[in-house]
Amino acid sequence: MEPYGADDEESAGVLRTVGRVIKTCRERKGLRQAELGTAIGYSEEQVSSVERGRRAPSPTFLEAADQVLDAGGLIVGLRRDVEEARYPKKVRDLAKLEAEAVELCAYANSVVHGLLQTPEYAGALYGMRRPPFAEDEVERLVAARLARQEIFDRQPSPVFSFVLEEVTLRRPLGGRMVMRKQLERLLEVGRRRNVEIQVMPTDREDHAGLDGSLQLLRLQKGDTVAHNEVQLTSRLISHPKEIQVFEVRYGIIRAQAHTPRESLAFIEKVLGET
Repeated sequence: MEPYGADDEESAGVLRTVGRVIKTCRERKGLRQAELGTAIGYSEEQVSSVERGRRAPSPTFLEAADQVLDAGGLIVGLRRDVEEARYPKKVRDLAKLEAEAVELCAYANSVVHGLLQTPEYAGALYGMRRPPFAEDEVERLVAARLARQEIFDRQPSPVFSFVLEEVTLRRPLGGRMVMRKQLERLLEVGRRRNVEIQVMPTDREDHAGLDGSLQLLRLQKGDTVAHNEVQLTSRLISHPKEIQVFEVRYGIIRAQAHTPRESLAFIEKVLGET
């Protein structure tokens, strides 16, 4: 179980509600916190922290508490809410927009785009962050990133367009086997009918994406928003003039990159060399 950051009131509210549900079920069963802790394999302090909304209970905690307290699925049913509350706010906000998107376009210039990352690759990225994250924070961030990838299985399915710099395919982050799995993942996703992956060759003399990565999301209601992340800054953009610049820029980036078919062949080539 993880401590919760008090600066995110939305998540704090969710965890307080979960804590009240567990406390109500415990008291209805006539158990003290220490007795519930013993029954489910946690300390009295951990049970108390969960009931006060100070810690996010693990799936194991929720499942065991539901069974011991005869909650009939009420506590287990909160698992999804707890999982989302554990994710950083900026990740939740982006995931909500992605869930509304009918089209997602993204250019990644330094690492493979987050929606395309394998667990091993994402873990390697977060693991090399400086100053370093604690191990449980790395696990939390990887889980949040993988949860966003559920968008690929949504129905109706959005249309995806990704442009990746060649260097993102060749930089051996996490080691050779991690990169091999990552390249195989790109080929798997890139063969879906609603996904196009393009590679921007390093030897291009003209390049419209030198200002950095970008992401465009066209939403169901017709609006378009952009997302830009650099160093410690994550920014959502909705101003029409800025969106227009991003749309023009992304169109040129796509035209300068290999075609989707050429790009899959290129990724296969790099995989053979890795």
